[in-house]
Amino acid sequence: MKTLVLGGYGNFGARICRALAGSPGIELLVAGRDAQRATAFASSLDAAASGVRIDVQAADLAHTLRGLGVELVIHTAGPFQNQDYRVPHAVAAAGAHYIDLADGRRFVCDFPAALDAAFRRADRIAVSGASTVPALSSAVVDHLADGWQHIRSIDICIAPAQGAPRGEATLAGVLAYCGEPIRVWQGGRWVELPGWADPEKVEFARMKPRRGALCDIPDLELFPARYEGVQSVMFRAALEVGLTQRAFAFLAFMRRAGLLPAPQKLAPLLHATGGVFDALGTALGGMVVRVEGTDAQGRPARRAWHIAADDNHGPEIPCMAAILLARRLAKGDATLPPVGAHACMGLLTLPEFGPEFARWGMVTDVVEEAPIAVAGHGAPAF
Repeated sequence: MKTLVLGGYGNFGARICRALAGSPGIELLVAGRDAQRATAFASSLDAAASGVRIDVQAADLAHTLRGLGVELVIHTAGPFQNQDYRVPHAVAAAGAHYIDLADGRRFVCDFPAALDAAFRRADRIAVSGASTVPALSSAVVDHLADGWQHIRSIDICIAPAQGAPRGEATLAGVLAYCGEPIRVWQGGRWVELPGWADPEKVEFARMKPRRGALCDIPDLELFPARYEGVQSVMFRAALEVGLTQRAFAFLAFMRRAGLLPAPQKLAPLLHATGGVFDALGTALGGMVVRVEGTDAQGRPARRAWHIAADDNHGPEIPCMAAILLARRLAKGDATLPPVGAHACMGLLTLPEFGPEFARWGMVTDVVEEAPIAVAGHGAPAF
């Protein structure tokens, strides 16, 4: 299967290319705006690969993809928060399968309705959100609550290592909702809470506690619909250096007070100065997913899944779902989703990620925790 990775020499694209290079049934094309960089990176891989220049804004993108004979496009050129659907539409018109690493809430949540008809006509599969969220996060929730009668709450926190690579564009996407109201399902109803404000303490199995603050991701909207009866869904990000977490909270306050209308404009400055704090952090990052509800026997239950990624390997995690799905497509796996467009939930199981975690020395834990009292608003008091 001729597989083209958009942004193939970038932070995530390069990781996917390294993983797929030499995989059975995959002929790899590394694509980006700079043909020289794409070719040089392709030449550095331990398998046959080619570099090509692709302009995703070009009107003839579908024609270019058809001319290359592309059968699968993996779109890693984010951030996706403000992207339209011209790339997946072009992929459908070219008659190819499509996978992306999007974590933008509107991009992923609106994807099936916007693209399903186009990919059905093409008789191809399109998957959005093949990343940490919602691909891995939904696989974890499904695993933790397997056999349960009811899920009451889902609480997720990602804790990146301070030393992990950071992109300016990604930082700008995060800052765009700093202090902005985010719709969150709490106590069985929609409420609005400010992004990156009011950080709360989060416990991890193999890392020191950190303070995490609300971030806007697809899970906040997708999970209340996927897990019938769930009362609360929360997602936080916990930066390793407390000073940076407090800085984000301060920017959120400034935005809410009307003193900083566009925090994303600070992205170049914060990206340039972020390395100053690296000496205060480590190469250890992780994630925790907690679910609470009623188990198969009707008893209150609370269970947590943890992952710890050392040596700055954390950025490998967002790439794993796309790698696993690409390999499935190349094999013609019978468990593939039906043709059409899908948000990446329920397409992968947690055990499928296991070999990828092991490849990078990541450690996972499932911890049974004591159920806790529910606060007055119906959300768990983490």
